[in-house]
Amino acid sequence: MSGLLVLAALLPFAVGQLVGTNQAENHPTMTWQKCTGTGGNSCTTQSASVVIDANWRWLHQGASGFTNCYTGNTWDASICPDGKTCAANCALDGADYSGTYGISTSGNALTMKFVTVSQQPNIGSRVYLMAPGSQTAYQTFQFANQEFRFDVDVSQLPCGLNGALYFSQMDADGGVAKSNGANKAGAKYGTGYCDAQCPRDIKFINGVANSAGWQASPNDTNAGTGTMGTCCPEMDVWEANSVSAAFTPHPCTTQGQSTCTGTSCSQPNSTQGTCDQAGCDFNSYRMGNTAFYGPGKTVNTQQKFTEPGSLLSPFLSPFPSNHGGSVVTQFIGNPINQIKRFYVQNGKVISNSNSTISGVSGNSITDSFCAAQKTAFGDSNTFSQKGGLAGISKSASAGMVLVMSIWDDHAANMLWLDAPYPPNKSASSPGVTRGTCSPSSGAPKDVESNNANAQVTYSNIKFGPIGSTFAQGSAQ
Repeated sequence: MSGLLVLAALLPFAVGQLVGTNQAENHPTMTWQKCTGTGGNSCTTQSASVVIDANWRWLHQGASGFTNCYTGNTWDASICPDGKTCAANCALDGADYSGTYGISTSGNALTMKFVTVSQQPNIGSRVYLMAPGSQTAYQTFQFANQEFRFDVDVSQLPCGLNGALYFSQMDADGGVAKSNGANKAGAKYGTGYCDAQCPRDIKFINGVANSAGWQASPNDTNAGTGTMGTCCPEMDVWEANSVSAAFTPHPCTTQGQSTCTGTSCSQPNSTQGTCDQAGCDFNSYRMGNTAFYGPGKTVNTQQKFTEPGSLLSPFLSPFPSNHGGSVVTQFIGNPINQIKRFYVQNGKVISNSNSTISGVSGNSITDSFCAAQKTAFGDSNTFSQKGGLAGISKSASAGMVLVMSIWDDHAANMLWLDAPYPPNKSASSPGVTRGTCSPSSGAPKDVESNNANAQVTYSNIKFGPIGSTFAQGSAQ
């Protein structure tokens, strides 16, 4: 999930990654609710904000300079001869959230636009929820034996796009402590990202620039990879567009953020490395129920509702009723032994679809479900090898940061979410087809030109003990 607009100072005597002063950093405010009791009626509002990831920010020479440290997909070698010098020379600046990145908030809702054109185009974005009242720390969620609810509007996300909401075991301070004073920017400027893919496109890791060995991407004019990657456990609560949706835990053998180099990082389509890159996913279409999620289906991603004075899509409602719709995820047990999913739409609670794949039963994620799924699909059970639900539970108990994003996929065209994947297997083989999108869909150049107006809205986040965020009633 790499950024597009990452422009990006010389302070000859500076000792670490700097903060720019050309643009004030004002985090967009956003509320969420912490719940107790049952039925979603005992929730208190938390006044917080969101911050955009450092990878998207203008990176320039000197705190008040204007010379880019990074342009397009290339570092300026004269400013960044090595990672430590680069960090000492370069500053992350503040963000114009709406004008440059298409990010806006209103009350409990966050809207993220896919393409925003200001001085130059920006593609996608990734933000983190800050702790209430804090400018320097991310909110962490301890979600073992808890449930997480949110509303989302995916009606404007076609094939090849992903509106993703997930937990990452990032450091709450953005990696400041691990940098030994080198990272001056911290969580206020969106530093410290990591996930189970051990991404190597992150430009600063714990206060050191990832400029050494940087290779520009052959198909993304704004991205590349360095020799370092940044790994941590990841819980994908929601990866979705209007066609397909999945929830996926990704455990790692190492808890929290860790730095890898070269081939020791988790490699694409590899079982090596510290993290379970593939994860154990539940995608209703992939698990055999092709009529459950999508336009006009049981969970209808296009249906509109008329409320007094407004026209609402099924997953977006500011009203404290069951109109609109919600996604509810329950992390059952401590340690977690099951992850359950419900949808609330049009006043009805809809249980997740059941698997119809031969040899795989159930509608929730358990270790046994994952083992059966891997066998049925002919996949290696890296989920178990890297720690399974017990590993995810350790991360959940330690605390994980909430990430919200919109992105397209330069590596695999998002086919793993909404189309047949991998392309070298027959689309009719079990587990290969994940949605109704074409095998030729999702190419970023097509998605970016044809769907520039795409956007996603996340709202009405609620978090608390099992049963505290919604009235389960009689689920269908």
